Amino acid sequence: MLRRNSVVLLLAALVLPPVGPAAAEHFLVTVSHDLPDARPGAVISVPVAAVRARLPDLQFDHVQVRRADTGALLPFQITNFTPNVRPAQYDDLLWQYDFAAGEGSATFVVETTDTVVPPFQPRVFARHVPERLDDFAWENDRMAHRAYGARLNTAEAGGSQLRSAGLDFWVKRVRYLVVDRWYLKGHDAYHIDSGEGLDLYSVGSNSGVGGTVWWNQGEVQSAGNWQAARVLANGPIRAVFELDYAPITHAGVTITETKRFTVDAGRHLDRIESRFTVRGGDAVTIGVGLTRRDELTPEVVMDVPHGVLSNWSHYPDEHGELGTGVVMDPRQLTGSGSDDTNDYLLATVSDGTVLTVYAGGGGTLSGDFSDRAAWERYLQSFARRLAAPLTLTLDPAD
Repeated sequence: MLRRNSVVLLLAALVLPPVGPAAAEHFLVTVSHDLPDARPGAVISVPVAAVRARLPDLQFDHVQVRRADTGALLPFQITNFTPNVRPAQYDDLLWQYDFAAGEGSATFVVETTDTVVPPFQPRVFARHVPERLDDFAWENDRMAHRAYGARLNTAEAGGSQLRSAGLDFWVKRVRYLVVDRWYLKGHDAYHIDSGEGLDLYSVGSNSGVGGTVWWNQGEVQSAGNWQAARVLANGPIRAVFELDYAPITHAGVTITETKRFTVDAGRHLDRIESRFTVRGGDAVTIGVGLTRRDELTPEVVMDVPHGVLSNWSHYPDEHGELGTGVVMDPRQLTGSGSDDTNDYLLATVSDGTVLTVYAGGGGTLSGDFSDRAAWERYLQSFARRLAAPLTLTLDPAD
């Protein structure tokens, strides 16, 4: 089911074809923004075409990125979403930087090296988990998730059989990667916190954290479990993958969805781009949801004007409190809605629409958020960052 024909190029010893005159040794990238907020883990992305124009003889294992002011080296990543294309068509050079509050700009040096640059410790990970009935799991250093695959909705699953397009959330108490360790422990064991965190979030057939439904005047339809998956990039600082879902038909209209997930290190919200095909009609309403469990005394905020949906829930015993959230461009939204167990931000889509969602969570168990107010401040700050994108200036310019 999973096609493993798309991977990220992580500092591999591949030589980009030389173009133009002899290679320059370095170029500068100045990144600026006009937001007074801090921007932790800001991802800086330079198209590889722009890198090649300035470093024509580039070898990807003989390049580095460093801060211009301190000289500190920064982990970086080069992506290649179409590795079977010849000649190779690389996509982007990526690195991260923590902008302090009030820090409006920073400059970086991209340069060639005489010696090989070793790979960086990964802070993100994504994979198909066939040994757990087609789960697809992913994580960064702050949180982990899974989506349910087709085999979970068959007789093979026995008493665990489930039809769900919901997105599960795992609470992490550590910064290292845990997905493989937790699956090795077994299903029951990762629902118990032995010091690394646990899966305490209950999705069932609901939306979970950012799952989508077809909203028909208050009635919802789900596409169910994902049908196919593709890993496009896998660290060290960004993972990218896609999940395809089965068509949904209602009153002669059929919609189909493919989700592309972008998972960045250090963030509590993943980017999810849902591309829709619509046949037999002009437009439909999509709900992007957060599951609500009334027994957890949830405190829900629906802030449509700012594109924010938040849920702060109170777990029993030692598990503390957990925030989940969705952030969207408010210009995409048409309103909000709720059913018995989910709250939704609503958007209208037509054939070819790409709906961009940021979804995730964090809470007290991980130590990242002390209370509801801290979680809601994070969501509001994230929304402001989306509205004030980074600006890049390259020197030399051409």
